[in-house]
Amino acid sequence: MNAFNNIEFEFADHIGTIWFNRPEKHNALNTEMISEIITCVEGVNLMQEVRVLLFKGRGKSFCAGADLNYMKGIADFGFQENYEDSLKLAKCFNSIYTCKKPTMAVVKGAAIGGANGLLAACDYVYCTKDTKFAFSEVKLGIAPATISPYIIKRIGEFSARDLMISGRKFLGDEAEKVHLVNKSLPTNELDNFVDGIIKTLMTSGPQAMMACKELIYTISNNYTFEESIDYTAKLIAKLRASNEGQEGMASFLEKRDPNWVKEKKN
Repeated sequence: MNAFNNIEFEFADHIGTIWFNRPEKHNALNTEMISEIITCVEGVNLMQEVRVLLFKGRGKSFCAGADLNYMKGIADFGFQENYEDSLKLAKCFNSIYTCKKPTMAVVKGAAIGGANGLLAACDYVYCTKDTKFAFSEVKLGIAPATISPYIIKRIGEFSARDLMISGRKFLGDEAEKVHLVNKSLPTNELDNFVDGIIKTLMTSGPQAMMACKELIYTISNNYTFEESIDYTAKLIAKLRASNEGQEGMASFLEKRDPNWVKEKKN
């Protein structure tokens, strides 16, 4: 993976981690950082050895939304420039949402504005109880447009109306209540809890997890209920015949761990 200016990528024990690395700016987003996130996620899709992808923030915050200088620049854009810039941001969220590997955001400090698009696009989100959240766009006279597909999918229309229209701040427990995050924990418990979730994911077949992500995306976005019948039947037939499916079923019948679990233990 190439070196980046605004993020860092780490890899160890089948875990990839994208660190937002602008701590002096509370990891606020700028054009270059958005492009780097897209490039890094696309690279992870090609890395067979990565089984889970984490998103974390260096310093005190997960991400404080848009960088001030970035906002000053786009304030002078015309419609076409704004459209092209916004489309890149939308593609950034979608790259995470469609990432082939299970994705997990570990959120501390603050997640403001567009940061919530980054975390809502993930499969799993865990935060500290004192993390501050806000869909603050309305306070700037705009709307949380590009993050909205992922926010509404995650928390539903009812909660989205409350939080998006008001732009009010809220903490980790409320974020858990509305399902923006999977769980909110005391700061000293977060990392151990996340480690436990990762260990659980490592007992699942890597290809099977990727197939589950594709299955959920396809059923949720592409097919009618009737169309899903043939699609799902073909998918399970394909997976049963795959090397991983054969190994998984054999290990179950033989009462042993499948080879991907052995690989992790070694």
